[in-house]
Amino acid sequence: MTSIDASLPTVQPGSFLTLHYRLAGPAGDVINTFADKPATLSLGAGELSPAMEQRLLGLPEGSRATFDMAAGEAFGERNTEMQQWVAKKLLNQLGDPDERYSVGDVVQFPTPDGQSSYAGAVLQVREDGAVLFDFNHPLAGQPVTFEVQVIGIL
Repeated sequence: MTSIDASLPTVQPGSFLTLHYRLAGPAGDVINTFADKPATLSLGAGELSPAMEQRLLGLPEGSRATFDMAAGEAFGERNTEMQQWVAKKLLNQLGDPDERYSVGDVVQFPTPDGQSSYAGAVLQVREDGAVLFDFNHPLAGQPVTFEVQVIGIL
């Protein structure tokens, strides 16, 4: 039996973390920072789903863990209302009027306040140029493997 060093800080609500993490669905990795520089994030800021943040709570600095999450647990179920047609006119206003969209493309859209962005995956393109986007998270409704290595906790 291994004992945990009680002097090590543990992940708490609001902790600022430096970590490596990997998110994988049935088709493989979606995000993997292990081969690159680690991520930094603040717990509770919405950078990870609430279900993933819950898994981090109590982990000591330096620990590595893997969590298998049931379908829909990490990013919710797929929501058909998150699939929306966007008119060619609006796409022209938001980006390059000469852009050609193909099924599978992922397109970044600005949030209404212009401070951030969100992504939509192209599902279908009509002859009039309108595009059906899926704004669900790519792993919504799927089982997810969440692997994490906690490097530092502030």
